[in-house]
Amino acid sequence: MKSSQLFTRTSKTLPADETARNAQLLIQAGFIHKEMAGVYAYLPLGKRVLDNIAQIVREEMNAVGGQELQMTTLQPREIWEETNRWDDAVIDNWFKTKLKNGTELGVGLTHEEPIVDALKDFVNSYKDLPVMVYQIGPKFRNELRAKSGLLRGREFTMKDMYSFARTQAEHDELYEKVAEAYMRVYERLGLGDVTYRTYADGGYFTTKFSDEYQTVSPIGEDTIYIHDGKRVALNEEILTDENLEKLGIKRDELRQEKGVEVGNIFPLESKYSDALNMYFTDENGQQQSIIMGCYGIGVSRLVGMIAEHFADARGLVWPAAIAPAQVYLARLGDDAAVVAEANKLYDELMGQGIEVLYDDRDARPGEKFADADLIGLPHRVVISPKTVGGGFYEYKARTATEAEQLTGDDLRKKLGISV
Repeated sequence: MKSSQLFTRTSKTLPADETARNAQLLIQAGFIHKEMAGVYAYLPLGKRVLDNIAQIVREEMNAVGGQELQMTTLQPREIWEETNRWDDAVIDNWFKTKLKNGTELGVGLTHEEPIVDALKDFVNSYKDLPVMVYQIGPKFRNELRAKSGLLRGREFTMKDMYSFARTQAEHDELYEKVAEAYMRVYERLGLGDVTYRTYADGGYFTTKFSDEYQTVSPIGEDTIYIHDGKRVALNEEILTDENLEKLGIKRDELRQEKGVEVGNIFPLESKYSDALNMYFTDENGQQQSIIMGCYGIGVSRLVGMIAEHFADARGLVWPAAIAPAQVYLARLGDDAAVVAEANKLYDELMGQGIEVLYDDRDARPGEKFADADLIGLPHRVVISPKTVGGGFYEYKARTATEAEQLTGDDLRKKLGISV
């Protein structure tokens, strides 16, 4: 990936129509393009980050037995009427459309009903259970006020998984496996230390508690109360004496923080499977209800959350696990020896599987260094007449304040290449 071939460019100025820091930086650095409030296109660098986050989520869902599929965005009205969720008085943030013949359709808001409708053809016996299926794709919600950049959108990318179990005990086991997998996702994204499993209201999904995953942040829209000893939190909406007693927590053991919801899991009981006539036959030939759970992670929301959480005064700072590339290689000048050395290092790193953004533009050093900081890759390597003449590389980690001079072997060690 060479800067001279990348159609996007960085900007020296912040976008005038965007107030959220995450969107400002991502637009300025050329990662996303704002189509309208709450709707963003992912440009090449942004798409890489989005895909890298999705891959981490995918790996952890696969590890607990999830099977990936892809459902449709257009959804028939009839299956939603069976669960009483078509009416705008019940769910008020639908996008809906019509076919030419007047048939009304829903535009993918969530997928409990379509998933049940699809699995009914395959799950009939106790031998077919348990099963977990998930997808990673677009969702559409008619937010009254789309704000906070990627943190609250009208169109966004989400991972939603659904579990189907024979008994409540089997469901509980699956539910806890996924809950643990969620924490592994946040740890791999660099958010593990500041993300808490949070008791919350189940909303229209369930009368039980749901489990939110809240990342502590001053930009959070939710108020949470953290119990450090148990490493859990409560959303303010359920902070009552009755709920504290249920959870065995005392009010004076909690500390208040602001949080951004980066995931949510729900016990669904048999609400949707029963409504859509999805049952299984047990070992005795008896028809039984199927116990469901659903598990969501906002993949595109995490792009915005991570961008804002790690950013500094100079720009974005991407964790290595999700950065669009690992190395920003800045070539200064077009001296033949400099070009040869930069090309050689670029080919070597790419051959080792280390993604490089090679700044081969005819631009001033200050411009290249500013872009390196704004784009936020983990490592910056500079090759110039000075470094070639001195037989060293100029290296700087994105989070460091000063550059250092490294030999070729030392640079390779820094980048994880065995020498």
